[in-house]
Order: sequence, then structure tokens, then C-alpha cells
Amino acid sequence: MKQTVKRFNAPPLRYLTEEQMKEIHAAAIEILEDLGTVVHHEEAVDLLGRAGAFVQDKNRVYISAALVEAAIRSAPGNINIYDREGTPVMCLGGRQVYYGTGSDCPNLLDSFSGERRHFLAADVEKAVRLVDALPHIDFTMSMGLAPDVPSDRQYQHKYAFMLRNTTKPQVITAADRTSLKDIADMAAAVRGGRAELSRKPLFVLYDEPTSPLVHTHEALDKLLFMAEYRLPVNYSPGIMAGATAPVTLAGAIAQATAEILAGLVIHQLKMAGAPFVFGGGMSPMDMQSTQPTYSSPEAVVSQAGLCQLGRELYRLPSWGFGGCSASKLADEQAVYEAGLYILMAGLMGTNIVHDVGYLEFGKTYSFDLLVMCDEMIGYVRRMMEGIPVDPENLAVDAIKRVGIGGHFLGDAHTLAHFRDNWQPGITDRRTFDAWQERGGTSMGQRAKDKVKEILESHQPKPIAPDADTEIEKILEKLK
Repeated sequence: MKQTVKRFNAPPLRYLTEEQMKEIHAAAIEILEDLGTVVHHEEAVDLLGRAGAFVQDKNRVYISAALVEAAIRSAPGNINIYDREGTPVMCLGGRQVYYGTGSDCPNLLDSFSGERRHFLAADVEKAVRLVDALPHIDFTMSMGLAPDVPSDRQYQHKYAFMLRNTTKPQVITAADRTSLKDIADMAAAVRGGRAELSRKPLFVLYDEPTSPLVHTHEALDKLLFMAEYRLPVNYSPGIMAGATAPVTLAGAIAQATAEILAGLVIHQLKMAGAPFVFGGGMSPMDMQSTQPTYSSPEAVVSQAGLCQLGRELYRLPSWGFGGCSASKLADEQAVYEAGLYILMAGLMGTNIVHDVGYLEFGKTYSFDLLVMCDEMIGYVRRMMEGIPVDPENLAVDAIKRVGIGGHFLGDAHTLAHFRDNWQPGITDRRTFDAWQERGGTSMGQRAKDKVKEILESHQPKPIAPDADTEIEKILEKLK
């Protein structure tokens, strides 16, 4: 299978012992068995009741450890995601890490005017073209809302932008089952039918419960749709620790685990073996601003724990964050927060890392930060490859050839391997004089220049005409 990322050789980051993971799992089971969860979906309640869950007052459901264990056993441990051309490019599972953008930001920090303004439909198209051109961004989300498109068909139009402007796979959002069906129909047009889409999925759905421990009709309708058609879904709590979950790390992880496992049980009862991605967000609420602290140390660490649970205890593909910041600008704060999260996601082995390019807790998107993060991801990936140790890399023959006091510049070993070293795109390594001669620009300015260059010159591979015609028919029916 074609891989976009080499297998990591660096040692994994592990926050939890095996015993601690079992304790968190036991706490999640206790929550589901003793407190239960609220399920606002008649079919989901029926599935649970017929499987042996205890149902009280129509939608209060108590889920047993046995149901959870059965669901964990039936869900696949690896999921292959394919690009628009049908090539497998993301193998979710183990410690393979893939980075991509976020979705549905209301605002865009304009790269050229500096204005913080509404994110419009034309911006979504540009954003996806940027993703298509950036070598280390593996998948796209929509990045922005589009208030200039009517809300009842906004998600379908944004998905059409994604399909038409990149060959890369997508993580999608959808308002409800109707919009999700339209999106699946568009993807099926590209893939050559719904059965072929299930066999070679092009997207993962981002879906979420409502913390604490509520599963809405809309969320479950989408979850059941994805299970029915064997399309991959992530059922991700969006917790603010201290507000919608316990403020302590272990407590937030335990509650998130209970919410995810409840979704997994419903999902697997609908269709055993359907692909499911385990993960969530557990940002603490900042008690001064009342905002989620996307890139706080606690958010990073709790994600590490949840990811480890998914990978090592449940053997499921994992979901998380990276490349995002609380800053309002693509400034020094944004770079250090986004960069640390990118590094930590690599060390954690999170399979799907989204929200690259987010500012202001996900309220604002930045093309400049996206470009800078692409560079940082390349840097981190080189670090994570580790140190190959074999006769060729030990280079003893080269050392003997050069001898004591010589130099390696003209040696064949150097010529064969100097390109193995990572080469930056917008990072400057020149001397001061050479840097000054080329304009003396900051990295931020070079990122803006790259954004401009891509938007002016990059043309994504066109979508097949017959698929484009089918997509347009679906969009026309929405008018």
C-alpha cells in the first residue's frame, strides 16, 4: 500500500501505564452502567434495548461492560482511506500520523489585507487549493463556514469545493442525515457507485455527542448512516474540562471514553465491523476568558492519554488535534503553540490530526499559519524517522577513504546521501548578508508570499467530467 508517511522509528510517547488505562476503562464502564447516558434516537434506543441494555423513561440507557467489550472486538483496528483517484494514501491504525485542516471557522484572517472577516465560499475554494499544493498536509476539511451559501445546502456546496479542488481525502462535517446523504452521493459519483465508495472510502465523518453524556438525534442519525454504509466515522466529544466534564485530566478522559464507547456500541450494533475512529477533544476551559484552551499543556496531555487508550487498549484508529492556537494572529504565540502540538501529535502517534491552521480557539482560520505548519510537519516527520543504523549509514568505508584530517565534501557517500537531509521551504538558512540581499523578510512574510504564489499559480488536477456532472446535478436539486 502506498504510504504518505514513513513508519516511525522513534520511540512512542506513553503517558499511561497499562494499569492506569484499565482504571480509566473501568471508570468509563462504571459511568455507563451506573449513571447511564441519554439517547435521543428511537432506532438507537431500540438497538440498545434489543441487545440487552436497560432502558428507562424511553431514552435513559444503561450500557453493560459486555456490550462495550463486544463492540470493541467487532470494530476494525485499521482503516484505509483513499484519495480521489482511488489510491490508498492514509492507513489509520498503529502509530501512522496524518495531518490535515479543521472545518467551519466563521472568520478568516486575510493573508493580504490583515483583516479578520467572514470566511466566504470563495475562501473555502482557495483554502482547499492551498491544501492540494502543500506536501505535508494529508487531508482537507472545509476550514470555513460560508454564510453567503444558504445554510440548508452549505455543507453540500463545501464538499463540492473539496472534491473539485484537491485529489486528497477529506474529513467532513454535515448538518444532518440529508446533507450527509448528498455528500455520500457526490463521493459515490467520483468513486463509481456507493458500493465502491464503501470499499474505498474517500472521507471520514466528524460527528460528536453532546457532553456530558447526551447523544442527540442528529448526531446519532449521522452515526447510524455511516455504519449502515460502512463508511468511516469519528464520534468525538468536544469537552471543555471544568465546564462540560471534570476539570481533572483523568476525569475528563474517563467521561470522554464513556461517551465515545456509547457511540461505538450503537454504531457496531447497527453494523458489526463498520469502521470507527476513536478520539475526542478535552480542552480545559480558561476560567478568565471562558474559552477552550486548545493548545494548553493539559489539552495536549489529555489527548495523549485518550490516543494511547484507543491505540493500545482498544486497538482502534485514533483522532486528535495539532497545528492550532489560541492566538488571534499568525504570530509567535501561534507558531509555538501550533508547533508543539504538531510535535506532540507525532510523538503520540495520533492517526488523524486535524485543525492545522486554526486560530482563536477555532473561531478564525489563517492561510499563513497553515503554510508555516506544513513546514513544521515536514520537520517533525524527519525527526520521527529516527536514526537508521546499517553498514551504509554507519559509513565506515567512507571514513576510511577520507582518512584522518580529510573532508567528506567530494566523497561518493556524501554525494549519495546529502539529499537525505530535510530541506525547508520557507525557513531561511542563509547568512545575514544573503538573507538581507533577498529582502530580509520574516518567516511570516515568506508564508504570505507562498500563499500568494500558490493561489496565483497552482491548478489542482481536474475532476473527471462525468463525476463533475453528477455533482452538479446533486447541487442543482438543492436550489
